[in-house]
Amino acid sequence: MLIRRPTPLVDRDVTDRRLYLGRREFLRNSAWTLAGTATAASALAACGPSEEASAARESVSARVRPLTDVRPAPPRFRVDDPVTDRTDATSYNNFYELGLGKEDPAENADRLKTEPWSVVVDGEVGRPGRIPLEDLLKPHPLEERIYRLRCVEAWSMVIPWIGIPLADVLARFEPTSKAKYVAFETLLDRENLPGQRRNVLDWPYREGLRIDEAMHPLSLLAVGMYGETLPPQNGAPLRLVVPWKYGFKSIKSIVRIRLQETEPMTSWNESAPNEYGFYANVNPKVSHPRWSQAKERRIGSWSKRPTLPFNGYEEQVASLYTGMNLRKQF
Repeated sequence: MLIRRPTPLVDRDVTDRRLYLGRREFLRNSAWTLAGTATAASALAACGPSEEASAARESVSARVRPLTDVRPAPPRFRVDDPVTDRTDATSYNNFYELGLGKEDPAENADRLKTEPWSVVVDGEVGRPGRIPLEDLLKPHPLEERIYRLRCVEAWSMVIPWIGIPLADVLARFEPTSKAKYVAFETLLDRENLPGQRRNVLDWPYREGLRIDEAMHPLSLLAVGMYGETLPPQNGAPLRLVVPWKYGFKSIKSIVRIRLQETEPMTSWNESAPNEYGFYANVNPKVSHPRWSQAKERRIGSWSKRPTLPFNGYEEQVASLYTGMNLRKQF
């Protein structure tokens, strides 16, 4: 039975980061005009981060380390768009396990424990099992790919991911002929992840791809970005990146990969099937029930730009959906 849960906040419900920071700057300046008064001192102190928040961010920064022996990807995996500023990409996030606000994931990032980490691979495979993350990655050279990221909330980024092709990893576990879909699952840790104590979704977070989508060369298992390991707020230590789909398909902090014969239930499709389809391909012609998808706002810019079909990867992936009505099977 489908239980309808409260509709979560979306981008248009949350104050833009720059407006928020601008308000803080305004408060600082206003406070200084009252220099010498206790009120001014209190107002100024309130504008800065707490000692706890500063300590948390320092703790997270210490966990992010440079990645070495990373090779550049071929041109087909590197867009020419200007790369989003790293600070924006690591502080403006959707990761509801760490909070509903855009800045909550960065503020709560120290709550995500990423060591040790292992991944269960099971279902329709010849070699199922639990494998430590380092062993999962070891046989595969790391590659940097610069992909567009388009959120269903109509904002976008361009991020230099570091990772390995999903197809290469799946092949090692010997998918059987019954493997038609790939299901993914995020860490469940209600004790440490504050968002999982709220009934926003049916935890743990789940996503899925058709097997041909998963085996497509663009599909990436990412372990880093901007030359370093993934910060927790961006899905450390292992996340999916499927650049022609809306960002919620690119599941974070993966602990399980299951190959199966039937289409898997996914978290947003279960929660609001009229708003979030299983495929979630970027399509400017199919509006979200509450807003248009025809344009997007690139983070770092005030102006909007036209949304590209399949997020600009149409030539590479459109053949996967030949004969499908992508207005109905969205």
